[in-house]
Amino acid sequence: MSTVNRNRVKPAVCGGEKAVTLAMPVWPVAGELEVERMTQVVRSGKWSWLGAHEMAFSEEFAKFIGTRHSLCLANGTVTLRCALQAVGVEPGDEVIVPGLTWVATAQAALDVGANVVLVDIDPETLCLDPVAVEAAITPKTKAIIPVHLYGCMCDMDALGALARKHHLKIVEDVAHQHGSEWRGRRAGSLGDAGSYSFQQSKILTSGEGGAITCDDDEVYRTCFALKQVGWMPDPEAAAEPGQAPKLVPGNHYGHNYRITEMQAVLLRGGLSQLDDQNRRREAAAERIRAALEKGGGPLRLPRKDPRVTRQSYYCLTMLYDGPSNGLSREAYVWALNAEGLPAVGAYWPVYRSPLLNLYDRTSPVPFRDPGTIQDYGRLRLPNVEKAVKDRAVMLLHHHLLGNDEYIDQLIAAIRKVNDNLAAVATAWSEKEAGKS
Repeated sequence: MSTVNRNRVKPAVCGGEKAVTLAMPVWPVAGELEVERMTQVVRSGKWSWLGAHEMAFSEEFAKFIGTRHSLCLANGTVTLRCALQAVGVEPGDEVIVPGLTWVATAQAALDVGANVVLVDIDPETLCLDPVAVEAAITPKTKAIIPVHLYGCMCDMDALGALARKHHLKIVEDVAHQHGSEWRGRRAGSLGDAGSYSFQQSKILTSGEGGAITCDDDEVYRTCFALKQVGWMPDPEAAAEPGQAPKLVPGNHYGHNYRITEMQAVLLRGGLSQLDDQNRRREAAAERIRAALEKGGGPLRLPRKDPRVTRQSYYCLTMLYDGPSNGLSREAYVWALNAEGLPAVGAYWPVYRSPLLNLYDRTSPVPFRDPGTIQDYGRLRLPNVEKAVKDRAVMLLHHHLLGNDEYIDQLIAAIRKVNDNLAAVATAWSEKEAGKS
């Protein structure tokens, strides 16, 4: 074998050539329509306060999700916060949250005065475990926040049954799952309210922003008042399609959580492409699944749940089962990165995140009765910790928008690492030894 050919099959951590040589797909994606509309908005002087694009997007997004109502807010944290308040969560109530999620899920509940109860996850989907949820329910429990995380959905049949049995509210955290479907119904339409983020990395983005979806008129009007400085739609006056509703004082504790017209322009453009992009991501994920199943090795995709009838992806969730030679997940991801496949691990556990010190003086936790709140400092959730330390491997969604050649290169990167696990282990040991 020539030196060139040897370098192509040798892992990059051992001096070989990278498997992925094509440029990664660009994100976010925007076109001339957004530029034209943005120019019109800038020249119009109507930059905020329920403009035409905000109202149009709200109607389009409600239709996309399959709910009666949708409204835009400033970000995906305040959407959770307002949705919890609107469904009736009050200070002292308990809200069940998965221990593996972006910290804002727990933060939103804490900030409305609720006590967060963190529970373990399903080891296959990395989403909320219904068995752990049921064990955590007490007379103080008011709501569950199912987080459809990365590239998997929660078991909404089981969680819905628990909510009905115990008279609990469900606020879906759909920040990662715009367009996913459970038994043909879209995420965000399966509970009492859905909460979305449109932050820069999300599959529907306006840089920052968020939305709430719901069917209940009172939940909608309450959320509206909470975000629109206390104004809410007049219940006696039906709004014309595409027009801002007539507003009346809502007699709530309102905030300014508004979105801008410029953001709404970007959201309308993104929404028009979302179904097609989700189909492309799903097709790429299935190509990767098939290749991993055929080739074997320690990396795989979670088992498919037939109740998930459409899967959108913030990240492609992959699980590292670990080879017999004991190569760590960290070393395996290091080797993938060297091949040009930018895999990452999962979030930190909520109760150990350096981005959310729950016992800092800026947190509400130290000022609450320790007898009424979970002891986060001593909390250990085995499936969360195993996922974070040993098993979870993520690939951000825009890589799944690559063409066939790019997806083939991603598969080739995984195959090359799998074919050279012993060499990777040696290279990792030498790297770690060099640190000491």
